[in-house]
Amino acid sequence: MTVGSFDHYVESLSQLSNPFDPTVPTAESEEIRTVATQLAAIGTIDRASLAEFIRGEADAVPVLGLAVGLTREKLKNILRHHLGSSGWITLARERSAEVVAMLDDNYDVVRLVDEQRSRTYDFGDVLVARAGTRRTATDAGATGRRVEDEIEQVATDLKLPSATRTRFEGRNGQTAPCDLAIPAGGKDALIVVAAKGFDSTGSKLTDAVREVEEMAEKRLPTQFVMAAIDGIGWKSRLNDLRRIYDLRASNQIDGMYTLEGLGEFRTDLEAAAKRLGLI
Repeated sequence: MTVGSFDHYVESLSQLSNPFDPTVPTAESEEIRTVATQLAAIGTIDRASLAEFIRGEADAVPVLGLAVGLTREKLKNILRHHLGSSGWITLARERSAEVVAMLDDNYDVVRLVDEQRSRTYDFGDVLVARAGTRRTATDAGATGRRVEDEIEQVATDLKLPSATRTRFEGRNGQTAPCDLAIPAGGKDALIVVAAKGFDSTGSKLTDAVREVEEMAEKRLPTQFVMAAIDGIGWKSRLNDLRRIYDLRASNQIDGMYTLEGLGEFRTDLEAAAKRLGLI
């Protein structure tokens, strides 16, 4: 159960949410309408023409994001994850080709802009566009469940009985939440795991940190505590991420993993289970 550097952990964070193909970008301001009109006037839509356009019209980058279903918050996280900065104005002026290439490789921006700019929309299309905000919220929940599902699958592969989304009992009968408890929750918990995956940012990340800290504080010396922490939303809350990393570096928890390091999680989980006589 080795501890790598914090920077290495940040580099291993992965994007958890899946992009979706929206029918129509949401026009929420006159600025967006203006940019949409300018996009409609471009003769040929390809990577080169879009790169040239945003180089001279940097505020068009969020509109390209809307065209592929990205809110501003998600766009900033995606830019930071792929290009190392969330500042789309500077990126558009200095690295416009990279911005467009990234959006095209991952979100098919050239095709979607080209198709949507000349399309006629009806009432049903408007309702579908409005429903996109509900889907975004649903996808946000799915990112966290993906991390939970992955660690649960590892436990299943090792034939370890487990309980999910429960509480375990630790020091002085105190309890703390956990996303996976082996072999069960409550007094029977011997190995507990937190699974926290976020591609967006917000107070929920701080809440997740508090849960891991609570697990570390209330654990018994005989209990193993691990944390699976992933998602590019953490790149916007590095101080929160470092709090969990510091728990690992000081051995207050026994492991910290991204999905990229799931093999290491399996190895450590199996070793802990053997020490406890569960395997």
